[in-house]
Amino acid sequence: MKRALIIGSSGGIGSAIAAELRGNGTEVDTLSRSENGFDLTDPQTVEDALQRLSEPYDLVLVATGALEINGAAPEKSVRAISAKAMADQFAVNAIGPALILRHAMRLLPKDSWSVFAVLSARVGSIGDNQIGGWVSYRAAKAAVNQIVHTGAIELARTHPHAICVTLHPGTVQTAFTEKYLGRHPSVPAQEAAQNLLRVVSGLNVDDTGGFFDWAGKRVPW
Repeated sequence: MKRALIIGSSGGIGSAIAAELRGNGTEVDTLSRSENGFDLTDPQTVEDALQRLSEPYDLVLVATGALEINGAAPEKSVRAISAKAMADQFAVNAIGPALILRHAMRLLPKDSWSVFAVLSARVGSIGDNQIGGWVSYRAAKAAVNQIVHTGAIELARTHPHAICVTLHPGTVQTAFTEKYLGRHPSVPAQEAAQNLLRVVSGLNVDDTGGFFDWAGKRVPW
């Protein structure tokens, strides 16, 4: 990859991916709230920031996301659903990436291999849900999976070499997951970045619209 755009580059996974790409000689542009005031919950901020970008990117990766917003922890059951907490989850984990996806056709080249990827989560898989709970976060991640799948269909009409996917990074040792690691196997952010970039590099056009984990295996919808 010659050129990449990492959105959410101040987070644990985003910063590790940006560093890994730069270490491999890729030119990397970044957007994040802490670095340059990029707020993906503000449509005008998203529009202004992405309109300023003109170069086509081989990779556009959305590494934003939140598990707890304004102190609202994931629900243990449907009885704990809050309209505000659910709306906040959708704003960050589904609507924000959708606003970025609107610009994919302009940010990706039309005549060469490229990838638009959004970090999702296995808990967003409806088919894989066996224990319930985490209703708002699950629903928002399921929504972004549908958004990206739909975007892949439309993108293919004008960008025949482009790939549009969601990725599950596994459980990564970041501030995002610190309270929830428990007994789950986890990996450092650098290792997660290497895993994800290995998956991205191996994608082909037949994979567009798919949902893949850190090892390159398809995750059920």
